[in-house]
Amino acid sequence: MLIFCLKLIASQKFTDKRIGYLGAMLLLDERQDVHLLMTNCIKNDLNHSTQYVQGLALCTLGCMGSSEMCRDLAGEVEKLLKTSNSYLRKKAALCAVHVIRKVPELMEMFLPATRNLLNEKNHGVLHTSVVLLTEMCERSPDMLAHFRKVSLVPQLVRILKNLIMSGYSPEHDVSGISDPFLQVRILRLLRILGRNDDDSSEAMNDILAQVATNTETSKNVGNAILYETVLTIMDIKSESGLRVLAINILGRFLLNNDKNIRYVALTSLLKTVQTDHNAVQRHRSTIVDCLKDLDVSIKRRAMELSFALVNGNNVRGMMKELLYFLDSCEPEFKADCASGIFLAAEKYAPSKRWHIDTVMRVLTMAGSYVRDDAVPSLIQLITNSVEMHAYTVQRLYKAILGDYSQQPLVQVAAWCIGEYGDLLVSGQCEEEPPIQVTEDEVLDILESILISNMSASVTRGYALTAIMKLSTRFTCNVNRVKKVVSIYSSSIDVELQQRAVEYNALFKKYDHMRPALLERMPVMEKVTINGPTEIVQSNGETESAVLETKPPPSGLQPVSQASDLLDLLGGSDITPVIPTAPTSKPDSTGGELLDLLGDLNLTGSPVSAPVPQIAQPPFLLDGLPSQPLFSDIAAGIPSITAYNKNGLKIDFTFERSNTNPSVTLITIQASNSTELDMTDFVFQAAVPKTFQLQLLSPSSSVIPAFNSGTITQVIKVLNPQKQQLRMRIKLTYNHKGSAIQDLAEVNNFPSQSWQ
Repeated sequence: MLIFCLKLIASQKFTDKRIGYLGAMLLLDERQDVHLLMTNCIKNDLNHSTQYVQGLALCTLGCMGSSEMCRDLAGEVEKLLKTSNSYLRKKAALCAVHVIRKVPELMEMFLPATRNLLNEKNHGVLHTSVVLLTEMCERSPDMLAHFRKVSLVPQLVRILKNLIMSGYSPEHDVSGISDPFLQVRILRLLRILGRNDDDSSEAMNDILAQVATNTETSKNVGNAILYETVLTIMDIKSESGLRVLAINILGRFLLNNDKNIRYVALTSLLKTVQTDHNAVQRHRSTIVDCLKDLDVSIKRRAMELSFALVNGNNVRGMMKELLYFLDSCEPEFKADCASGIFLAAEKYAPSKRWHIDTVMRVLTMAGSYVRDDAVPSLIQLITNSVEMHAYTVQRLYKAILGDYSQQPLVQVAAWCIGEYGDLLVSGQCEEEPPIQVTEDEVLDILESILISNMSASVTRGYALTAIMKLSTRFTCNVNRVKKVVSIYSSSIDVELQQRAVEYNALFKKYDHMRPALLERMPVMEKVTINGPTEIVQSNGETESAVLETKPPPSGLQPVSQASDLLDLLGGSDITPVIPTAPTSKPDSTGGELLDLLGDLNLTGSPVSAPVPQIAQPPFLLDGLPSQPLFSDIAAGIPSITAYNKNGLKIDFTFERSNTNPSVTLITIQASNSTELDMTDFVFQAAVPKTFQLQLLSPSSSVIPAFNSGTITQVIKVLNPQKQQLRMRIKLTYNHKGSAIQDLAEVNNFPSQSWQ
């Protein structure tokens, strides 16, 4: 078949050539060697005396020419690009686009030919010329700078103005608009030329305003031009009035009956809402109306844009609309909508009562779809709103009466009833009329949660714990609580069984400690623990961020979390620090109970619970023997001063491993020569990824003043390639009432520490 194509191409008859070239374009691709046989045929036809034969050769080369063919035939294409024949020039321009895509280094060959292309009267040549210029600008920053310098923008502005102002032309008219295809191409090229360039942007501001105001919007053709105009206005450095005009055009698009036009309008507004928030706000009511659209794509874009428009001034009205949408939307929208409402309410809530009511309404309408952290977040909000405890527990009690289908709502309600059940029974609510509830009725509803088929295992755990807490808040039903707890001591649910056994132990052996252990929870501080790991891009590779190890005042090591040491890493190849959490021995009072109850507080006041050991990734130092691990300091490795600034001095001392010479132990000593203590001191370090680094726990978080004491911290460094050690450090501390943060780079490590 391929041979027949070549025979037809080599024929002298135009009809044979046309069929041969058509077959070649359909049957061949650039991976086949037969292209080498076609190169001479195409070259001969590019120099043919008949323009239609030349056109066939240009079309074939522009369709399936390989990089080798493009290199061999680029000269002929460039000659035809300069010809006066409009038919050949438009085909040569498109062929040149293909050549540039295949062989970008040939771009400069076509540069001289582009100078006069925009002076052509033929619209076909103008259209293909703009396509060629766009390709060159997109692929080469040098070409983009060249065309800006040679004032390409005024030429494009002149052509676009002629198209707008010209009268009816049957040859180019589409629905009453002169050559909309050429207008769209020119607008796209103007967008590229005006991006991040003040002079070019200023030169096209007037013509963009004319296009925006003079284009007819009754037909889809005009809407296409207006959409490209809006994209150009928003992408260049345009005037503020012009940007408002563009957003108003998108606002008119939202009223269009065409779903595609409404969708692109919402998408464009979503991209611009951060930079032109006030202008987009004017169309808020239209955007909210799109939430009622039947098209799911439009509905999703309208929901995302609605959340972007929420601020402190309109939060009540917007939340009302979004809650209505949440109640009536399809299930696939509920999770995203609920998450958006939670975030907006947390950020812009006008009052704590409004915040609590809003979150409770979300849990009531879409409790099964909320994200996992919704329950602890609401519990924390309720705990911190001391004056709202009676109101909240009454609202939650009424919300779950007879309906346990929304499990997150039931979990929050059970927790609140356990914490504030005494307030519910005493009727202390002032925000709304109190209800009359007895202790038995409260326990009845918690027991019904325990036995309900709709209750998940986690929900039953909340209910059992709530019943246990009520043993210290209710005075007449302690025996009933004991009976319920004892029943679940033999539950097939291991979690419930463990809780019940522990609670039974409280009733029997540790009853004197029960009121203190089950007292009301203190106000919580919001701390993100085990949050999402931040990612750093370094030399094309994805690496985890260095983790922060910050000891609290109690001296216990919290769980490490991703920190802002990302700022320290820059673009270097950094290996993550592997922190270790120290163990903390509990107080002797009630120590045996701690073994039974885990990390429950044993006193009436909040204390820091011991943090469990973190499951750490295997570290190459783990296989080394513990004693003796390192050689004596006096082995000849000199110490260095890594940091000395603002009264803070950091010294490094070194030891080398006896069993593994690749391991270096660095002990940092931080001293403070000022007259005030430095508190909340955190030392962080990062090394190139050819090393491995383990940062152990510091001795304290406070550096005493007047050099009266030091903080010590140990760093283990594995250097298998014996490369020169480099380290970046970040220091954070509080001094004289101010939070101080500083970065430094340590490059003066003694050779004995790494060779």
